[in-house]
Amino acid sequence: MRRILRWSGAGLVVTALLGALTPASAAPTPVPVQLVSITDFHGYLRPPSTADGGTIAGPDGQPITVGGAAYLATHLKSIRTGHPNSIFFTDGDNFSGWPFEVDAHADEPTVEVLNALGVEFSSVGNHELDVSKSFLVDHMSKGKCFGRVGVDSCFTDSTGRRFRGADFEFQSANIVDTKGRRIVAPYTIRWVQDHGRSYPVGFIGLTVPDTPVGSTSYQPDLRALDPVASADAAADELARRGVKAIVLNLHDGGTDASATFDNCVNPSGPAIDLARRVSPKIDAIVTGHWHAAFNCSLPDPDGNPRPVVEAANHGRLINEINLQLDRRTGEVLRDRTTSVNHAVTRTVTPDPAIQKIVDYWTTAGQRRYAEPVATITGDFTRTANAAGESTFGDLAADVHLWTARKDGRADLGLIATKPAVGSTALRGDLLVANSNKPGDVDGRVLLGESWDAYGYGNPVLTVSLTGAQLDAILEQQWQSQADGSVKFAPLAVSGNVAYAYDASKPVGARVDPADVKIDGAALDPARTYRVAALAYTVIGADGYPAFKQATNPVRNDTDHETFAKYLREHRTLTPAPLTRVTTKG
Repeated sequence: MRRILRWSGAGLVVTALLGALTPASAAPTPVPVQLVSITDFHGYLRPPSTADGGTIAGPDGQPITVGGAAYLATHLKSIRTGHPNSIFFTDGDNFSGWPFEVDAHADEPTVEVLNALGVEFSSVGNHELDVSKSFLVDHMSKGKCFGRVGVDSCFTDSTGRRFRGADFEFQSANIVDTKGRRIVAPYTIRWVQDHGRSYPVGFIGLTVPDTPVGSTSYQPDLRALDPVASADAAADELARRGVKAIVLNLHDGGTDASATFDNCVNPSGPAIDLARRVSPKIDAIVTGHWHAAFNCSLPDPDGNPRPVVEAANHGRLINEINLQLDRRTGEVLRDRTTSVNHAVTRTVTPDPAIQKIVDYWTTAGQRRYAEPVATITGDFTRTANAAGESTFGDLAADVHLWTARKDGRADLGLIATKPAVGSTALRGDLLVANSNKPGDVDGRVLLGESWDAYGYGNPVLTVSLTGAQLDAILEQQWQSQADGSVKFAPLAVSGNVAYAYDASKPVGARVDPADVKIDGAALDPARTYRVAALAYTVIGADGYPAFKQATNPVRNDTDHETFAKYLREHRTLTPAPLTRVTTKG
C-alpha cells in the first residue's frame, strides 16, 4: 500500500490506495444516464399514413414503415429496459396537430397518451401556443375546463374520468409575455441515483423564436427573447445551483444531407447554427420543429464535441443519448457520450394498454365526425368562374368577417383561394350529395366534413390596412413570372365587398380604387380598414407581400373551430351568386 498526501481547504488529507494504481485505473466507474426523447408528435396516436410520414429511410436507404403510439410504447419499453437512470421527455409540438380525433377533443387524447407513456417534461413548441397561453398553462397543464364540459373541453377519457391535464411539465427560457414575464419555467432539474448518491441533470427548454408571429401560433401578447442569450443565462443559473450536466431541449430545427435517420452529413439550419454558439456548459442538444432526422456530434464554442440530434416527427423515431457522469464531480464525460436514433417500426407487438387508449379516441372521433352542423341547399365548391370567384371562397371570406365582428370591429374578410405561394385553406368542397359516411344524408354537413373542407390550423386575424395598402394587395393577385407569363392568385372577398378589375391593363394597375366598394362606399386610399384574414396570409406567406404592412393585429378563433361555429349558428346555407368580383374591358 502507498499513501498520497493532498491539500484541501480543510487541511492535509491522507489518502490510502491499494496497490500501485495509475491515475487512469484509479478513476471510478462513471454514472450512466439515459436520455430518451421524441419530438413533434402532433397527436398522431394512430400509425401515420404514408402521406403523413408513415415511412422513413432506413440505414440502407430503403423505406421502413414506422409510427403509431402503441408501437412507440413497445419500443420505449425495450430501449429503456436495464437503464435505472432513464429520463423520457419530448421536444415540443406534442399536440395541436392534424388528426381529427385529437383536434375535435381539444387535444386531450394526446395528453392522455403522453401521460400513459410516462413523459416527464417537454419544451414548449410553437404549436403548444396555437390556441393561447392559457390553453397551454391552464388547460393542458392543469386540466382547467373551458366552454361546455364534454362538448368544448374536459372530455371523458378512456378510463372514464374527466380530463385532468398533463402529468408532465413544460419549459421555455425564451418566451415571455409583454411585461417580460416567462409563461413557464425556463428549465427543470432531474436527479439520478447511483450507489446512494444523487446527481442533478438540468434540462433547458427553448422555443423557436418566431412563435409569437408564426402562422398558427400567432400570439400578439407574447414575445420571444434571443435564444442563445436565454439558453446561456439558464445554463449559468443551473451551474450556480451546482448542476454540471446540462441538456438543451430546443424546439427549433435543422437538417442534413443524409437520406437516412441516424446519420449526419453537412448539417445546416437554425438549430445547427445555435448549437455552435450556445454555452459550453451545455453537454447535449435535442432539437425538433423541422421534422428532420439526424444524429450529429458538433463542437461547442470551446471545440469539445456534443450530440445535436433530431428525431423526425409523428412518433416515427426515438432518440437515445447515453451520458456518462464523472462520479466525483457530476460532470458529463463528453468522450464517452453516445447517441442513436431508433426507428419506431411496426414489426413489434403494439402495447395493449396504449392501443386501448388509441382505439377509444378513434371511436370517439368517429362519433364527433358524424355530428351534423348545418344544412346546405346547394354545392359550395372551389371551382372558380372567369373572374376567379367561387362559392366556397365567398363563404370562407364571409366566415372570416363574421368571426372578426364577434369580438370587435371589422370592415371586410378575405381569403386566398389560389395563393401565389403554397396551398389554400380551402381543402375540399361541401356538396349536397350524401357522402355515404356514417350519419350523412343529402344536404347535411357533418362536423368532420367541415373540418376536412376548410382550414389548416390557422387563426383568423383582424389587422389594420390603409385603403392604399388594401388596393396594393388586390393588385398582387396578378404576379409576373420569369417566363413572361402572369400568374393569377385570386382572393375571395366577403359579401359586403364588390370590385371590378381590368385584366387588359398592366400588372399593378388592374384595380381602380373607385371600383372597389365596401358597404357601398368606394375604397378610400387614406382611410384605415380592419381586415380579417388567416394569419398565414397576413404574415405574407401566401405571396401577397403588401399584407406585411398590416398593423394592430387581433387574434380571433382558429379556422376549423370558426367554421364549425359559423355553420352551427347559421344552420341552413345557400350559395351566394358569384357577383362580388367582375371584369372590365
